[in-house]
Amino acid sequence: MEYNVYASACPTRMIFDRISDKWALLILDRLCQQPVRFNQLLREIDGISQKMLSQTLKNLERDGLIKRQAFPTVPVTVEYSITALGKTLSSTVNVLIHWAQDNGDAVLAAQVEYDGRMAS
Repeated sequence: MEYNVYASACPTRMIFDRISDKWALLILDRLCQQPVRFNQLLREIDGISQKMLSQTLKNLERDGLIKRQAFPTVPVTVEYSITALGKTLSSTVNVLIHWAQDNGDAVLAAQVEYDGRMAS
């Protein structure tokens, strides 16, 4: 099948929605390093709620980007890892995250400059 990302009905639009989500990007970047348990992700990704983490993990699993593995312990231990498909996206995610870190000051300065112009 050939996709046209500019067509409103193109399935790639759903993919863009998923990978442009800040929580999805942070989770994917974190899972590139090693498999991680749910509570560890919750502790490490500041600001994400338990509900949002759970929902984002389910969506990423549904899309084939991560996998969930449950271990028969009491209580059950659940670990998340990136899949082969997710790894094909990981370098792009890493570039986006580092771009944001490296250019945060420039973006904030541009916003201040713009807001100053608009207030005049």
